This record gives sequence, C-alpha cells and structure tokens, in this order.
Amino acid sequence: MSELIFMVEDAPEGGFVARALGVSIFTEADTIAELHGKIRDAVRCHFDEGQFPKIVRLHHVREEVIAV
Repeated sequence: MSELIFMVEDAPEGGFVARALGVSIFTEADTIAELHGKIRDAVRCHFDEGQFPKIVRLHHVREEVIAV
C-alpha cells in the first residue's frame, strides 16, 4: 500500500476522531498534535514491518449548520 487516507472529524465530546478508509484503523485524541502521534502508532501496530504505507494523508471533514 503506497497511501493511506484518514478521515478526521471533530468529536462530539471534544477533540478529534480519525478513521482510515479501506482499513480497520480508528483513533482519537484531544489535540491535532496528539492525533498525529496516535495515527502513527495505530499505523505501525496495524501493518507489519516493511509494509507501512509511504504516505498517510489526513482529510479534515467539518460539518457546519447555518440558519437561513
């Protein structure tokens, strides 16, 4: 696998949640900096040595509701 994409969203209770697309990896953290470290750890735990993706891309999704 050359690239792994995570969808990052604001958690309802605060902080952030990240889910990998196409791979069963999920993690959460209070800050973006902490989330980066947790994503690295989760990827290292999920893949065998030498099988890590070359690129991990974070896709930040933010939902907003506005009154009309």
